[in-house]
Amino acid sequence: MTAPLHPRKTPRQARARATVTAILEAAARILVAEGLERLTTNRVAEVAGVSIGTLYQYFPTKEAILAEILRDKRQQLLEDIRAATAEGTGEGFEARLSRLVEAAIAHQLGQPTLARSLEYLDSLLPLEAETQALKAAILERVAGFLARGGVARPDESARDLVAALRGMIDAAGLAGETDRAALFRRAMRLVRGYLDLGEGVSP
Repeated sequence: MTAPLHPRKTPRQARARATVTAILEAAARILVAEGLERLTTNRVAEVAGVSIGTLYQYFPTKEAILAEILRDKRQQLLEDIRAATAEGTGEGFEARLSRLVEAAIAHQLGQPTLARSLEYLDSLLPLEAETQALKAAILERVAGFLARGGVARPDESARDLVAALRGMIDAAGLAGETDRAALFRRAMRLVRGYLDLGEGVSP
């Protein structure tokens, strides 16, 4: 039987939302500091400072907690991509392109240990439909941005760029890189070269 992967209920009041946030943050801290093998509902409740009964009001299993952390991080990435590529900001195409690359790097290297743990969890939890929906949303957003910037074959270019950036950024994370500025410069060389934008000036 598959463990439930959704919260029992959605917190409505501020106090309930704060409780859920504390539970998710506690689980994330345990993942980073102690590893997946130490993450149990009892341990999460202890670190969050709530009773196990309170935890079970919102999350039926530890898998539901982990899935919700993964959803939150994915939603934040998508929101950051939307913000980076939004029109009406007064920024040109290349400035928004830089912000898009920065958002991708921040998602992986902002909390690298947590990011690696979540990637491992993604392979364990049955969230394939959600994963595919996220990938489709990211590609749609990036393709639209490229199309508005006059890039030829925007759908194909979006697939290539997203795959190339993910490969580079994931490899940097696995290698233990922490210099986000250096990675940004390398990533921008890759992106600018693919889009034939010239060398430009990296921040």
